[in-house]
Amino acid sequence: MNDDLDIAVLIPCYNESLTIGDVVRGFRQALPSARIYVYDNNSRDDTALRAALAGATVFRERRQGKGNVVRRMFADIDADIYLMADGDGTYAPEDAENLITTLVTERADMVVGTRRDVTRDAGRQGHAFGNKIFNTLYRSLFGKDFTDIFSGYRAFSRRFAKSFPAVSNGFEIETEMSVHASRLRLPVIELELDYGRRPEGSFSKLSTFGDGGKILFMFAMLMKEVRPFAFYFAISSALLAASLTFMTPVLIEYAQTGLVPRMPTWVFSMVLLIMSGMTFTAGLILDSLARSRAELLRIHYMDLPALSETRRRHAPAEPAPSPVRTARKRAA
Repeated sequence: MNDDLDIAVLIPCYNESLTIGDVVRGFRQALPSARIYVYDNNSRDDTALRAALAGATVFRERRQGKGNVVRRMFADIDADIYLMADGDGTYAPEDAENLITTLVTERADMVVGTRRDVTRDAGRQGHAFGNKIFNTLYRSLFGKDFTDIFSGYRAFSRRFAKSFPAVSNGFEIETEMSVHASRLRLPVIELELDYGRRPEGSFSKLSTFGDGGKILFMFAMLMKEVRPFAFYFAISSALLAASLTFMTPVLIEYAQTGLVPRMPTWVFSMVLLIMSGMTFTAGLILDSLARSRAELLRIHYMDLPALSETRRRHAPAEPAPSPVRTARKRAA
C-alpha cells in the first residue's frame, strides 16, 4: 500500500558521521521506494560525505539549529508523506513502515513514535528529568494529545508539513509541532517504539540547561500566542495579588485612624491595580485575535491538497460523465 505513495525521509544532522551511514542504509532497506534527504547543519566532520556515499541526497542549511533545518526541509521537499528521524541511530528504521501505515490507515496528520526507554536518555539523567517535567507541563497547558513531545521520530501528512509555520530555531521545534497539532485539533496518533542508545564516541547535542531554558521560553511564547487569555490572566492575577498585599495595611490603618500616612504605598497599590485591569483587558482582546488566527490557519490547512504535485499529475483522471446520464439529469 505504501509503495503507491511519494514518501520523503528527512534526516537533520549535525556531526553524526559515526552513525549517519548506517541510518541512511537502514531507511533505504526499510523503505525502498522512499526518497532520503539528509540536511547537514554545518557539521565539522564528514557527515555529509558519509550520507551521500550511503545513497542519500544531501543538502546544507547554514542557519544553526534543528528548527531552522526543519523549516527548510518542509519548504524544499514536496511529497505525500514526510518521515522525520534523527541521524544518531537511536531510532530504528524498521519502525518506519509502521509509522507510515498508521498515518495512512488512521487518516492522521501526524504520528509520533514515543520513546519506550526515554527515561534512560542515553544515560543522561538530566534529560530524563527534563522530559518528565516538560511533558507534564505541556499536558497542563496545551492538552493531553501527547505524552512525548520531544520525540524526533514522526510521520507527517503533506497538509501538516505545508501548513506548519515553524518559527523555532533549535530543539524546541518538536514542542512547536505538538502545539500546532493541538491548536488546530489535527488528528494525531502516538506509537510506542524502542529507543536506542548512541554508539560509543557519539554525543548528544542537547544541552540540559541551555536548551531546557529555550524550551521553557518557547512554552511561554506559545502560551502567549495560542492561549493569550490564560497567559495574561495569570499575570493579571499576580498583579492583583500584589496590589492587595500593599493596599490592605493602608486600608486597615485608614479604617482605624481616618488617615493615610503611607501615601506612596497607596499610590503604588493603585498603579498595580490599574495594571492588573489593563492586562486582563488585553488578554480578552488578544484571545479573540488568537481564535481568528486559528480559524485562518485551519482554513489554510483545509485548502492544501492532500497529494503532492507529482502524484496529482500521475493520478488517473476522473471519468467523463455519461451523456445519457447528463441528459436524464437535465430532463429531470
